[in-house]
Amino acid sequence: MGQAAELLGVRQAFLRSLDAAKLLTPQRSGGGHRRYSRYQLRLAARAHELVADGTALESACRIIILEDQLAEALRINAELQHDRQQENGAGAAPE
Repeated sequence: MGQAAELLGVRQAFLRSLDAAKLLTPQRSGGGHRRYSRYQLRLAARAHELVADGTALESACRIIILEDQLAEALRINAELQHDRQQENGAGAAPE
């Protein structure tokens, strides 16, 4: 946790607060130390950015969750549109 906090320029207490808010659930090492993925570090950095701008922690967590859901929905939509274009293009006669 100390390395993650240092990397992000935050206090360890901030990372613990994200864990308590259920935004991050880091893996644990054999010795019980929190281990964060790169994705979790990106979320923590975004949370720190929002909180530093004056957003309440709970609101920042909700914003991040919604941003993540929107990005996933956009990715799925683009994939489906691509698949539909492939299906329509495969059966069409050349002009």
